[in-house]
Amino acid sequence: MSFQCYKCGKPLSNTFTVMVRRSDSCPHCMADIRCCKMCQFYDAKVYNECREPNADRLTEKEKANFCDYYKFGSGGSDADKQRQDALAKAAALFKK
Repeated sequence: MSFQCYKCGKPLSNTFTVMVRRSDSCPHCMADIRCCKMCQFYDAKVYNECREPNADRLTEKEKANFCDYYKFGSGGSDADKQRQDALAKAAALFKK
């Protein structure tokens, strides 16, 4: 299974699948890897944007954290990517 960064979309090496430390970051864009947006439980469509009901509420989803329920995931949901695409298209439409 291949994983990609939630921020830049570039593939991440297999070294992160063994254990992700809080200080790990994407080698391409330096985004934090051990954050909500890189967790299997992250889902922008649910309450608190987390499918783990026992997890503490974290407001900064792109910052490294100490969540006990963190599991290295696929880099965000399709909803985030669709939102970014829609914003880019709207910006291009109204660009002068």
